[in-house]
Amino acid sequence: MENIITLAHGSGGSATLALIDNVFKKYFKNDILSAGDDSAKLDIGNSRNIVFTTDSFVVTPIFFKGGNIGKLAVCGTVNDLATSGATPLYLSCGFIIEEGFSFEELEKIVESMAVTAEECGVKIVTGDTKVVQKGAVDKIFINTSGIGILPEGVDISGRNAKTGDKIIVSGTIGDHGSCILLERENMGFQAEIKSDCAPLAGMVQDMLRVTRQLHVLRDPTRGGVATTLNEIAAQSNVTVQIYEEKLPVKREVQGVCELLGMDPLYMANEGKLLIFVPGDKAGDVLEVLKKNDYGKDAAIIGEVINESEAKVVLKALSGGTRIIKLLAGDQLPRIC
Repeated sequence: MENIITLAHGSGGSATLALIDNVFKKYFKNDILSAGDDSAKLDIGNSRNIVFTTDSFVVTPIFFKGGNIGKLAVCGTVNDLATSGATPLYLSCGFIIEEGFSFEELEKIVESMAVTAEECGVKIVTGDTKVVQKGAVDKIFINTSGIGILPEGVDISGRNAKTGDKIIVSGTIGDHGSCILLERENMGFQAEIKSDCAPLAGMVQDMLRVTRQLHVLRDPTRGGVATTLNEIAAQSNVTVQIYEEKLPVKREVQGVCELLGMDPLYMANEGKLLIFVPGDKAGDVLEVLKKNDYGKDAAIIGEVINESEAKVVLKALSGGTRIIKLLAGDQLPRIC
């Protein structure tokens, strides 16, 4: 590791994993943390089905097409609970606000958090507020933590991918990253790209009503689909193969990526799920996803082909294959 923290350490890619492994896990090591999932399954007294998660949000700009930092904070935390199969119940929120920030913008952010929480069926029950000198923080940062309840018989983890699993993505990829990029850099593109920021707990419950055999759920946020698939491949020690022709990418997103030399596979998403499910259940899961407003563009994009080597392979339109690696640097910092 380098001797200083860089923006790459917040990318969700290889630098982030090195930071987690070499610093945080070194000192915080325990069985729950070592599981490596987006939320922690807790054993408290007689309760073994409590799920807990936390996340912080520093996105810039704080308002963007399709959402704002407040909506993003609620969706991000609810989605991390949902990827364990849990029903989200309660959230906390902490605000770090820069001196001089407007009450009007703060109220818009808080109102959107309330509206999104109501849609998710969760209550914001506790929080904290700090104000710092001008320049000590960029406008506003938000931390949210969440608690949910896991139904009996549900075991969803990045460690559970198995040979023969089909891999489904719940919709088009790269929308959030492309939206933030265009709004931040003011490049003059005419493309109308909105963030996909959305709460996905209802979609997960729909899938669980079809089958409890969901092996892995993960929302591919920082580092995109490519980085998240690599994390799952490493957790389960499996080889994942995806097909370029099957990847759902909006024409506008593809165009932006081609012009700027970026890859939609590494662009952040804030309203999508990657789902690993046994092959014989994939059709049923896909059908129920397409009935949900947030899953209408869902597609089967690949499969787990063996359990001997942790890697991700892309079968290209040309017929060749290439290894999809972890994001090494940072395509776009402060994406969430």
